[in-house]
Amino acid sequence: MSTSPRFGTVVTAMVTPFGPDGELDLDAAAALARHLADNGSDGLVVAGTTGEGPVLTDPERIALFRAVIEAVTIPVIATSGTNDTAHSILMTREAESAGAAGVLVVTPYYNRPSAAGLSAHFRAVAGASALPVVLYDIPVRSGRRIGPDLTVRLAAEVPNIVAVKDATGDVASGARVVAEAPAGFELYSGDDSLTLPFAAVGGVGVISVASHWAGPVFGRMLAAHASGDVAGAASLNRSLLESFRFESSEEYPNPVPAKAACRALGLAVGQCRLPNAPAPQSLDDQARSVIAGIAPHSQTRQSVA
Repeated sequence: MSTSPRFGTVVTAMVTPFGPDGELDLDAAAALARHLADNGSDGLVVAGTTGEGPVLTDPERIALFRAVIEAVTIPVIATSGTNDTAHSILMTREAESAGAAGVLVVTPYYNRPSAAGLSAHFRAVAGASALPVVLYDIPVRSGRRIGPDLTVRLAAEVPNIVAVKDATGDVASGARVVAEAPAGFELYSGDDSLTLPFAAVGGVGVISVASHWAGPVFGRMLAAHASGDVAGAASLNRSLLESFRFESSEEYPNPVPAKAACRALGLAVGQCRLPNAPAPQSLDDQARSVIAGIAPHSQTRQSVA
């Protein structure tokens, strides 16, 4: 595993704070970003799945980009990908103007394009700016896989496509990408529960949900793995099992539990916008229990250098 991935090893897919009436709360977003930077996050992703990007207007998304980028000194990856190539290009240029460190570009959802369409989409978005592009392969939400063949081809042929967030659940596919992509192309786990398995095949880190409350634990686990402490990494992974179960379910899909955890930590994030239903008090209570369970493991993280 690389000891110095460009966006860091623990990158938090940040929730988007809303006020009591569902309005975007930029001050709370800046405060949350600073909290995460101080508590184990090497980088942030804004306006992604966890950040409820699909329910943000373009002006809200751009304002969120700017507020978070201005609030922290760690890398901020702006989610600019949508299911519309022209719209994705527009958002990518806005992210570049805002000072983003890179953009996250998801497989176009709902359209279900062919491999040729996917290739043309990613090439067009990457060609619209000089920003590093992180591909986002999440077939459970998009209906299509990018897959290792196209990922490797794009990595080899498009200089600013530099990484992939792999939320396919297919560790063997990730191993192929690591083996076949050009040197310097980076694989991030897109599933918290597979962070350690992806690291074992050459992944550089995780783009995480549970790092809202367990960032230092992820950092220590990845550092232990990098240093060859397999038993220590496995022990830290076990301490996260309840977090993995908590962070998404059919009843409470991501990011509903993540926002409950933030509220349990005293962070002003509000509820999710519809179509995600508001969380009951019982979920906030469960979040406090989950956070208490990982507290003994949340020491200052080791360095991976």
